[in-house]
Amino acid sequence: MPKLQPVIGHSTILSELTLDIEASNVTHAYLFSGPAHVGKMTVAHWFASQLLCSGLPEEQHAACFRQIEKLTHPDLLVLDQLWIEDVCDDWNVIARTSNAPQVHRAKKPAAKTDTISIDDIRALQERLYETATGKHRCCIIRSVERMQAAAANAFLKILEEPPSGLVFILTTQALSSLLPTVISRARVLRFRRLPHAQLLRLLDGVPEDDQQFILRIAQGAPGVACMLRDDPDALRAHRQIASRARAFWEREAIEDRLRTLSLLEKRGAEAEQFLLHLALALREHSPSPSSVDAFHALAQGLQTNAHRKLLVQRFALALEGAE
Repeated sequence: MPKLQPVIGHSTILSELTLDIEASNVTHAYLFSGPAHVGKMTVAHWFASQLLCSGLPEEQHAACFRQIEKLTHPDLLVLDQLWIEDVCDDWNVIARTSNAPQVHRAKKPAAKTDTISIDDIRALQERLYETATGKHRCCIIRSVERMQAAAANAFLKILEEPPSGLVFILTTQALSSLLPTVISRARVLRFRRLPHAQLLRLLDGVPEDDQQFILRIAQGAPGVACMLRDDPDALRAHRQIASRARAFWEREAIEDRLRTLSLLEKRGAEAEQFLLHLALALREHSPSPSSVDAFHALAQGLQTNAHRKLLVQRFALALEGAE
């Protein structure tokens, strides 16, 4: 993701972080909690830039910001995208979001997983105790819920006795899944979805029909709005899936519905998008309470390891009885 993007919304959080810097009350760990794509990483990079560039002469600010954007600032460590064999093993791609050590991952190619292991924490720890060039060092870790149990426990030890001047900026989409001891050692800031009026600032120049469609899909997440604004192919794909979702609720034959639901039988981005559009289309069809319950059961079931095809069939049969 590009760094130092303009922050949309979250004015209260920005004010609190700015006040911490101005009052010299910066804590050693911040935990940004909230839904995906609402701006947690954008604010994390912004906050790091404020910490690392504060106190510098104004003529040095531009150079400091460029180093942060390129992930070359000596006092900034970022663990975002992970090296995963056959999934994301292009160092050039990874270097756009992460500069934390990951060479150890290439030596263990069996680890095709987006989890943060104890090896990742150990590699990170070696860098965390380097001497800072300024007042602060910053370590940004995206989605700390990705930490395996051993990694979380090892990371907790660093949080308990952090190096002087080090500030952790962590993000999570699943606060309840983290160790309570990790949460208790960080200042938790909760990010909310943004109102349409704020997202519209991102869609200036976009045709009104596309604006409304994007706002509907984004559900208050500026990251989604920007992605659809900048990627015509993705926007077109969403429109096609939305059309299929609307058609699903208009069909009555269970065979037709099962064919339409086949998108949900495999995990992946397309299935997640289709589930979203099914939910949005359901709202437009004045659903019965039993239909809503059936859909919620489907959505919850798809988050587990249950047999997806069986879940889909049960959903279709439940709708048959509900209608």
